[in-house]
Parts: sequence; structure tokens; C-alpha cells
Amino acid sequence: MTGNHPGRQSSAAELLTVQLLAWLAARPRSYADTMDAWRSTCPRLSIWEDALGDGLVALQSGGAHGMRETRVVLTDEGWAKLAAGEGLVASAERLRA
Repeated sequence: MTGNHPGRQSSAAELLTVQLLAWLAARPRSYADTMDAWRSTCPRLSIWEDALGDGLVALQSGGAHGMRETRVVLTDEGWAKLAAGEGLVASAERLRA
């Protein structure tokens, strides 16, 4: 993932986005859990921020408990991206093995 290989960075970001979506789909996740696992200070690796901005994930209100109980859920677009990207993740894992 170097500046000399922008396609690799895009592919890596795609894979990480699909991994984020799969992680969220596996079980209910709170906003706090998601931030602990996926927040990044690297401007080249903004998986969480991009997924939120692209409408792949949404926040469901935690009611009176505020952000502590807010849930992160996949949108319809997120479910579609996950379904389309599952083969991409499987291919990458086979290459890595």
C-alpha cells in the first residue's frame, strides 16, 4: 500500500470496507465497540469514515442512553456491498494462504 501503487491501496481499502461490513453484520455492535475497533487517525485509511459517508452504515439511536447504546447497522447499500464483496475477501484470503 504505497503511494507508488494507488490501485493496491484502493483494493486494500475495498477489502477493509468489506471486512468492516462483515464484522458489523456478524452481531449487533455499539458505536463504542465500532470506534474501539475501527477508528483510525491515518488519513489514508479512513474505512469507518468512508463507510459512514458512503451510506453503507447508519447509527440507530440509543434512546436515553445516548451514544453509549447507539447501534451501528448496515444500510441496504451496505448489505449489497457486503454481498458483492464477499468473493473479494475469499479471493484475498486464498492468495494470502
